Amino acid sequence: MIRVIIERSIAETLEIHYENISKETLQLAIRSPGFISGESLKDIQNPRHHILLCKWRSVEDWQLWVESPERKAMMSKLNILFDQEEKITLLETL
Repeated sequence: MIRVIIERSIAETLEIHYENISKETLQLAIRSPGFISGESLKDIQNPRHHILLCKWRSVEDWQLWVESPERKAMMSKLNILFDQEEKITLLETL
């Protein structure tokens, strides 16, 4: 099992648009093979800083999701809302 941390910085005034599209994206990810769980968090001190914590069965399952037409379509909607590129970190248990 792996964990994925996705950090995003949302452009000012676009938070509500982000939240709607992000929820839709999570619903698609849930149906993807190997998805275990996901959680969306917002920084209390900086509400434009969002973090997604996800568990996937394997790196291969994560990669399939990253390359899927569904995620690519959603990312084309999300990327225009960011004021910097998202940061993705993959973690595994020791």
